[in-house]
Amino acid sequence: MTLDKAEPGSGERDAADGYVPSQRRRDRERYRRARARRATAIGALSTLVTAVVLYLVVVSAPGWPRTKETFFDWGYAREALPKVLEGLWLNVRLLLVCGAAVLVLGMLIAVARTLRGPVFFPLRFLAAAYTDFFRGLPLIINLMIVVLGVPALRLQGVTVDPVLLGGTALTLTYSAYVAEVFRAGIESVHPSQRAAARSLGLSNRQALRYVVLPQAVRRQVPPLLNDLVSLQKDTGLVSIGGAVDAVRAADIIVGRSLNYTPYIVAGLVFVALTIPMTRFTDWVTARMDRRQAQGGAI
Repeated sequence: MTLDKAEPGSGERDAADGYVPSQRRRDRERYRRARARRATAIGALSTLVTAVVLYLVVVSAPGWPRTKETFFDWGYAREALPKVLEGLWLNVRLLLVCGAAVLVLGMLIAVARTLRGPVFFPLRFLAAAYTDFFRGLPLIINLMIVVLGVPALRLQGVTVDPVLLGGTALTLTYSAYVAEVFRAGIESVHPSQRAAARSLGLSNRQALRYVVLPQAVRRQVPPLLNDLVSLQKDTGLVSIGGAVDAVRAADIIVGRSLNYTPYIVAGLVFVALTIPMTRFTDWVTARMDRRQAQGGAI
């Protein structure tokens, strides 16, 4: 069978290895590109129609004029944006500090729960009790207990800064969730990996550090990133103790003006901050799924 000549620009790879695609293959690829363009056009059209319908439903509601005035006032939005962005810097710092503390504490708790031998039973019990308690305790209650309860004790040398106390409460709660993520990753590593490491002369500690933990952490990157996204949003809860973050800055303006537009501004700022990390999480998850489907290292 004689192959047709390749069209100009048919692909650098084909030109490099001397392969000339057949007319049937070129037709098939052309058909696939046409289907992809048609699917994109249909998706864009359906999205536009849905957006128009939702807009018409909202603006035709009887209470829309009052809602627009109360929640979507451009003047209050311009007033609130600089103050909300100034308060957002506190949320970003809390995310960075608490995120690092959560990863370290969560890892220590997860390792404690996976220690073997009866001598480590008290440590395993305490780690399990910690994760069960703080996973079951609502975050808002934990924040109130720490932020409002610790200063009431009047302990010498203990801070009463609501930012530090709020960050401590966030770390306590999220460490319990992250610990379970790490523990799931550790237990997902096949026992033969640890046995092979021991057969090479590594101790239990060395096998855990150099063989088990690297595989466990790599497998659990997507859920860990999801927990960090949730932590990023929940940093706004430290405002209940009086810390002036993005939410509290918006609340101050709302209390003075009785207009709720600053809340919308604060919400949109958090969304804009969260979307890049969410997309990065999706990219990491898809990349790991592709590598796993191809039989590569996870």
